[in-house]
Amino acid sequence: MLILSLTYIKSTQEADVHMQPHLAWVKEGYDKGWFLASGRKIPRTGGVILAVGDRTAIEAFVAEDPFTIHGICTYEITEVALTTVVEGLEALKG
Repeated sequence: MLILSLTYIKSTQEADVHMQPHLAWVKEGYDKGWFLASGRKIPRTGGVILAVGDRTAIEAFVAEDPFTIHGICTYEITEVALTTVVEGLEALKG
């Protein structure tokens, strides 16, 4: 599993300008079967996406995020080898 942690480097107002294209990009990640969960950080300093799949392909996809293209955020990608999950979340084990 990959944890994609987005941290805003521009204002939330600038992020809001690019939010709809970013959300379309997120939807594409779900459509590809890569994204399992996503949401905003609290306080609103960025977001988190839980993903599965080939890291190289997902890193290339991250480069296509409108937030990346417009310099809205940085991404930290952490790979995790989950060994135990609750029933119903087995997909997180990748």
